[in-house]
Amino acid sequence: MKEHDSRPLPDFTEYSPQEMLSRSEEFYHEIKKRHTVREFSERPVEQAVIENCLKAAGTAPSGANHQPWHFTVISDPEIKSEIRQAAEKEEVAFYDGRAGEEWLDALNALGTDDHKPYLEKAPYLIAIFAQQRGGVTVEEDRKNYYVRESVGIATGFLINALHHSGLATLTHTPKPMTFLNQICKRPKTEKAYILLVVGYPAESATVPEHALIKKSLNEITTFI
Repeated sequence: MKEHDSRPLPDFTEYSPQEMLSRSEEFYHEIKKRHTVREFSERPVEQAVIENCLKAAGTAPSGANHQPWHFTVISDPEIKSEIRQAAEKEEVAFYDGRAGEEWLDALNALGTDDHKPYLEKAPYLIAIFAQQRGGVTVEEDRKNYYVRESVGIATGFLINALHHSGLATLTHTPKPMTFLNQICKRPKTEKAYILLVVGYPAESATVPEHALIKKSLNEITTFI
């Protein structure tokens, strides 16, 4: 390894093999309770909870540690309404044929369509942007690396943190999403990655049977 500024690993915690196994099982049983929902309550959520989850997302690994992400948190009803109108315009085109028959057939089991009332009803929308340029400080203007991979990992951290905090999420990806740059006033060097819907599930919320089908460990894993 090349010489570089570093310090001893500051806060790694090692557990006994028995506790490692116990903690891994506990995490699995918690995270498997995470479900995507499309019916949200209007109940308010304290902003500090969202802030803590975003700080957790910000600890994710990234290419050259450039942290090429930006999170725009939207709670203003008028802006949420504007986003819904723009998103549904794209969704109408999507479901009218732009997606293609195979894609639409794959979505049938989820019961989705071009109506997205949750974009207005949920207390928060988090628009996640991938930054093509940046650096380890916000003042830098350098090329970012492994942008989509890095933002994807940070998004996973965020979804996990929100679930751990007791909130439900929906990953919404209308195509194209360029309208989010305009509404959120983000530069052209950033690309909208995901619009994350966040809040409490409505009392009437359901989960499609199709979404409960998960591949087994043997089906998704090879040990060599």
